[in-house]
Formats: sequence, structure tokens, C-alpha cells
Amino acid sequence: MAQAAPVNKILLVILAFIFPPLAVGLHSGFGKSFVLNIILTIIMWLPGVIHALMVVL
Repeated sequence: MAQAAPVNKILLVILAFIFPPLAVGLHSGFGKSFVLNIILTIIMWLPGVIHALMVVL
């Protein structure tokens, strides 16, 4: 069971590159960070990815 946390974090990082709002939503819930990430992703993809990585890591 000790390997579950790193594997989940790796999957969230991969998901942060593919679909950033989903990674933020799964990690911290569907609240203010999720809405902010959706806005950043709509404005431009890269700020959404950077925000998602900051939240996940």
C-alpha cells in the first residue's frame, strides 16, 4: 500500500497535462481552485497546466 500515493500523484501529473481542470478537481475538490483552473485553461492551455501542477504537487 505504500506505493499507492506516488502512483496516484504520477497519474494526477499526467492528467494535469492532458486535462488540467479534472486533475485539480480530483485532487482538491470541485471548488474555487477548480473554477480558477477552468478559467485559466479557457484563456490559454499553458496557464491551466501550470496551475494544475502547482495544486497537484
